[in-house]
Amino acid sequence: MKKIVASLLFTFMMMGAMAQSSDPIVFEINGKNYYKSQFMKEFLRSIGQDPAAAPTACTYEKRQALDDYLQLYVNFQAKLTDAYAQGYDTISSINEELQAYRKELAAPYLIDSATMQSLLREAYERNHYVLHAAHILIPCGENASPEDTLKAYNHAMERYRQALTAPNFYTVAQEEMKEQRSNDRDPLVREKANQVNPYEGELGCFTVFSMVYPFESAAYSMLPGQVHQPVRSRFGYHIIKLFDRFEHYGKVQLAHIWISDNDPSAKGKINSAYNNLEEGVDFGMVAKNYSDDRTTSKNGGIMPELAPEQLPVEYIAHVSAGLPIGQYTKPFHSNFGWHIIKLLKKEDMPDFESMVPIYKSRMTRGERATKPQSVFVDQCKEKYHFIDYTTTKVSKKKNAPTMASLDAVRSIVTDSIFSAIFNYDSNAITDMRPLFKIGDKEFNSRQFARYIRKNKKVRQLCPLDIFVQERYNEFIEAKVLEYANSRLEMDNPEFAELIDEYRHGLMIFAYNDQNVWSRAVKDTVGFEQFYQVSAPTHNFNDTNDAFYFWNERARVNIFTVSDSTVLPRAKAMKIFLKGLKKELSSEKMVEALNAKIKDTATCKVGNMLDLVELGNQTLLSHNEWHTGVYVHPADSGYSILSVEKILQPELKTRDEARGFYLNDYQNYLEKANNEALRRKYNIKIHQEVIDAITY
Repeated sequence: MKKIVASLLFTFMMMGAMAQSSDPIVFEINGKNYYKSQFMKEFLRSIGQDPAAAPTACTYEKRQALDDYLQLYVNFQAKLTDAYAQGYDTISSINEELQAYRKELAAPYLIDSATMQSLLREAYERNHYVLHAAHILIPCGENASPEDTLKAYNHAMERYRQALTAPNFYTVAQEEMKEQRSNDRDPLVREKANQVNPYEGELGCFTVFSMVYPFESAAYSMLPGQVHQPVRSRFGYHIIKLFDRFEHYGKVQLAHIWISDNDPSAKGKINSAYNNLEEGVDFGMVAKNYSDDRTTSKNGGIMPELAPEQLPVEYIAHVSAGLPIGQYTKPFHSNFGWHIIKLLKKEDMPDFESMVPIYKSRMTRGERATKPQSVFVDQCKEKYHFIDYTTTKVSKKKNAPTMASLDAVRSIVTDSIFSAIFNYDSNAITDMRPLFKIGDKEFNSRQFARYIRKNKKVRQLCPLDIFVQERYNEFIEAKVLEYANSRLEMDNPEFAELIDEYRHGLMIFAYNDQNVWSRAVKDTVGFEQFYQVSAPTHNFNDTNDAFYFWNERARVNIFTVSDSTVLPRAKAMKIFLKGLKKELSSEKMVEALNAKIKDTATCKVGNMLDLVELGNQTLLSHNEWHTGVYVHPADSGYSILSVEKILQPELKTRDEARGFYLNDYQNYLEKANNEALRRKYNIKIHQEVIDAITY
């Protein structure tokens, strides 16, 4: 028996040794081990290298990059250790900012990614086509009672059967519109019962995202000429007739010539316009002479870039039929009159990856937007053992929850809820049996009532039983998502790692700000001491120290005259040179020049003293970089530049180079802090492990 135990102990020891050797320790901080696998994961990510890539020959540059990153990584982990020790992870401002980040980062994890990807791909495939359709809508609200819903459905089926056999879909749509208007409560609407559109129900052209999702899905499943059986959306039941399906994407820019049918000679005019084009007359000129579109005819018939749904069906049909860019069509007729169009520009379908952000931004409402989350909720219900006690049979087990109901909440909800008014006494709800359970969380009628009160809004009237049931379904989904959200870090290592990265980044930022950045600004005594030691070490001949020195500088006294007619240049120079001989001050020089300007003149001589640096100025030319007087013309006047002195290179003062010295002081504090942390936490680097790394 002892031999067996000894054998097992030896086996476990060997397994532990093998595990350690396969992932050796790179360094230690305060007794905590940091392993090669994690270190290399971070390093390879920092240089953008695929971890699965085979190692290549180790060069000096690669070895240096690894060693440099090791020092940065050790410093980072040492700061993080110290930040935790000082309680940075409990600072409220950090946690508030982290929660804001978390909310944004969690969103993609609270949907079913496969469903989302499928919907995005579906939208992309549909986006290759433009549909032309008409429909008949039988209104039926989302919250309609079962009786009203059935009534609407039966009526929709009746209209569907009529549409299948009617020679003209529009006549069925007209009959339906007459009936709806005749039965409307508004007398003004009833009066218009017979004022129907000859093309009632016409939708023109549309593409993906133009219609509600159930309508869109039905329409894209059809072939031209088909009538689809009633499709339910939040508006009611739709009977759809698909007329055509065009291969087309995006906006086009056209030039057109349009002759209205109100003109008895419209056909003759359009033929004359076409003949002009065939004879070589410019399209823009023909449009100007013939087109009835006053908004475009003056501009050569050029229309703005328009999406398919903004154009007549016939225009889309001709473009989709392969009309070349720069070419025009033969005359054709539409419901608006006679046309000739010329294609100027046409968008091509981008690749799928380019369209994904656009699709996601448009998936904000409706069934398409909620489907990925609904699928995710169903998955969570199964994963976290969801139980709805309002539908689950009573268990015979001792202390098990009994069948619950929504009666307690239903009894306190009145029609005022549809006006966003809902107040109640929580003590009125005495039934505290759980309504449902998700994971280890149970929710009762009081919590459900609070949810209704918190999310109340103006709604369309519906039976209260239906209202409560729909809000209950929403409540379940909200709490399932809330529960899944609370477990993201536990159930998803990738998300947990992402949150840790953000948390650590916020902690290190605050740590650096307190110990380095803000400290350098606030510590005026330490900064002055650092400057006194650092300044003498800089060398003008060292290119790295160039920022700490002034190059040669010229002191330039500038006198400006904005109008040479009130004081000619030659006269001013004569006065100026005399003033120099007399060693007049700038103020006296200005007085002498202004004295020669008429009193009525508004123009006066201006003056300023400037100090310009060689290689960093545009005031003086290369030939003017020495003492002397120079005249520069400017618009209607001129400037007299007196270069009084050329200053030799010199070290900038502390305030003149404050930004650079402050940066150096921060680097000094950073280095000192890193060294202190390495002593404080007894950091040990296993250099032999680093030296053996290849990548």
